[in-house]
Formats: sequence, C-alpha cells, structure tokens
Amino acid sequence: MYEGLRVAVVVPAYREREHIAEVITTMPATVDHVLVVDDASPDDTGQVALAVGDPRTEVLRHEENKGVGGSIVTGHRRALELGADVCVVMAGDGQMDPEQLPRLLAPLANDGYAFAKANRFYSATSFAGMPTYRVVGNVVLTFLTKAASGYWNLVDPQNGYTAITREYLERLPLDRLAERYEFENDQLIWLNILDARAIDVPIPARYGTEVSTLKLHAVVPRLLLLLVRGFWRRIWHKYVLWSFSPVALLLIAGSLLMLFGLVIGIWAVIASLGKPEASTGTWLLAVAPMLVGIQLVVQSLVLDIQATPR
Repeated sequence: MYEGLRVAVVVPAYREREHIAEVITTMPATVDHVLVVDDASPDDTGQVALAVGDPRTEVLRHEENKGVGGSIVTGHRRALELGADVCVVMAGDGQMDPEQLPRLLAPLANDGYAFAKANRFYSATSFAGMPTYRVVGNVVLTFLTKAASGYWNLVDPQNGYTAITREYLERLPLDRLAERYEFENDQLIWLNILDARAIDVPIPARYGTEVSTLKLHAVVPRLLLLLVRGFWRRIWHKYVLWSFSPVALLLIAGSLLMLFGLVIGIWAVIASLGKPEASTGTWLLAVAPMLVGIQLVVQSLVLDIQATPR
C-alpha cells in the first residue's frame, strides 16, 4: 500500500520477454498487484513474467492482439475487481522507472488529484539529442492534445506512465476508449469531460535496447481524426449538453463566421480572375466575418484555458 491506498500496476506487454522480468523484480514494495497483460505475444512474455515468481503478479493474456490501449483497459478492469484504490500504468519495456512511482502517487494520495502522468520534457536538456523532426512533432502533438483535451497545463501527452484513482477509473467509459496508440490522448479527453484534476510529474525516461514498432504513416492520420472528434465531443458534453456555456456560443459563432468569410473569400478570388473584378464591398464581406470569427474563437479558447481542472 501507499499512504493507505491499495495500488495496482498494469503492465501492457507485447514481445517483452527481454524486459518484463526486470520490470517485475524492480517493482516497489508499495505495489499490491502487478497485472501483466500479455497482448498475444508470440515470444512467451506471459510465461517469463510468471517465472519471476512474484506473488503479486498476475498474467492476463489476450488470444488476439488488442493494442496497448486494449491491454490497459483489460488491466484496469481487473484492478477494479481486485479492489485497487489507485491504478498505475507502467510499460513492459523498462522505459518507466519503478523507483519514480512514489512521485506519481503522491499527488493522488496527498493533494486530491484524480490523475497524474509523467512528463519527460521538464528541463532545457530534455530534448538533447532528439532529432529536430521529433522535437517539432512533440510540440505540435502537445498543442493539438491540449486543445482537444482541455488540459492546457499538461505536456508530453504520449507518455503512458500514469496513475488514476478508483473513483475516476470507474467513471471512465472504458469500452469507448481507443485501443491503440491513441489511448493516452483519448483518455485525457474523457477525463476532462469528467472534470478530473490532472497534474504533470517531472520524471525522466529510461531508454534501452527496445525497438519501437510504431508506424507513423498509420498512426498519425488516426490520431488526428481522434483529436478532432474528441475536441467536438468534449465541447458538446462539457459546454453544451451539461451546461450551455459562453465557450460553446463563442466557438460555434466564431467558427460559422470564419467559414462564411472563407467561402465569400474564395468566391471573391474566383470572381476577380475574370471581368468585372470583385468590388471592395465583396472583399469586406469576406474579411470582416473572418476577423470577428477569429476573435470569437480566440476568446472561447481563453475561457476554455481558464476552465482547466486544477
């Protein structure tokens, strides 16, 4: 236990026979349950985990690969059955340092937070040695996830080293969460809809011999689609359905004005290619709604930032 809380650690694992034993043997004594989810691994990952002989360890095996998100959901469900008060996710590749676990649990146990996640990018040296394209990608993805999830205070959204309280885990629609690499982003969106207080905890990553199987050409389009859908889902639930808010009014009105101005602008450009050219009034009809729309959208974002659960 940690501060009187029963702690379960979910370890999603696919082809991790080289790392899973170390993850289990280095698990702190404060952990009550270690739930290794073998996601249909062809390399006997589950058997290696059981061979460690840790009495806290239970192996849950998928007959078909469900992805990292599907594995985490399986572990979460079992953690709830076991009566865990806090559920932690720790990857099976050894990149997440078990010694840092108390730092992740402290905000939940002592400060009333519902969700805590690790943040690798907390200092000026965090990006040292990282290729420029990855730095740019992380910055862009962080901003898009901030906008979609409403957690403007969080960064490093793909970091899966997380802890969540039983109360909010029970409230999450586990059957609707994304099953693949988009799981973390989707979870943040749903947590914000539930108005859960979330915090970043500076924790360095550990990099070893593991090889990423992530295929960007397949993941990026799916992730972008999820963020767009998630953004509007959050706006609908949080600012329209449950409490009609000025955020929704400003955002919808601003978006419509921007769309109207864009359509008129495109028509004016096409019209100006021939004779007669578009009049000054026509251009004003395009520009004015665009400017007003942008101002309304920006104001809605300001209100959304102020509404971030803290």
